[in-house]
Amino acid sequence: MALSLAAIHLYPIKSCGGVEVSSWRLDALGLEHDRRWMLVDEDGKAVTQREWPRLSLTRTFIEGTNIRVTAPGHSPLEVPLTPSDGARAPLALWDWRGTGLAGSTEGDGWFSALLGTAVRLVFCPPGEGQEVNPRYAPEATRAAFTDGFPLLVIAAASLDELNRRLPAPVTMQHFRPNLTLAGAEPFAEDNLGRFRVGAVPMTAVKGCDRCTMTTIDPETGDKGAEPLRTLATFRKWDGKVWFGQNVVHRGTGTLKLGDPVTAEAG
Repeated sequence: MALSLAAIHLYPIKSCGGVEVSSWRLDALGLEHDRRWMLVDEDGKAVTQREWPRLSLTRTFIEGTNIRVTAPGHSPLEVPLTPSDGARAPLALWDWRGTGLAGSTEGDGWFSALLGTAVRLVFCPPGEGQEVNPRYAPEATRAAFTDGFPLLVIAAASLDELNRRLPAPVTMQHFRPNLTLAGAEPFAEDNLGRFRVGAVPMTAVKGCDRCTMTTIDPETGDKGAEPLRTLATFRKWDGKVWFGQNVVHRGTGTLKLGDPVTAEAG
């Protein structure tokens, strides 16, 4: 069976609910509107599900020029996809230091109430963001507020193989990929190399080492041991557990479900 694009997900606010689409544009930073907003604490440090699993209970919808966010017990929040203005705010995302736009005071209050601690929403303006580690992307690729790379790709068969080994199955939501591939053998993404999705050229540059965020149930916000414990029995090397491939794109364009995924010669 030929490889094809089976699902497209973007996450407008880092560590919040995702949006599934049938077609979407890739811009210079990745999927348009993917992780362009991020929560930071009073020191400007990124706030994620790793420390705040309650964020997994949020659901996100794109409606016109706004993002609508819902969470149990809270009125819906609306945030602009792209704020018109905002003061510059310093931020820290892992080892990267930069700035974003503090463009939603309403969002600041909503998420502070949700988490019970003071946080701010910051936005990554077009063309800015972090430079991808040149060890993996010598062409100076940039990304928004992802964990370092523009795209994450996983084959559907990889999840099937993991679920075959688990005491109870999990969904792809636990791993939050941007692109899911059909027609591949389990873990075929490990060997993608240079490839195309439709007409858009991409390169798989680094495996994705997984953290405890994968053990948060996206329906309840509860943390457990799986699927990380089982993954570690057959996907652990170099002291880390691996699932999925970080990918950089070498062009822009529109992706759509069913697009062929083809290897590039050479």
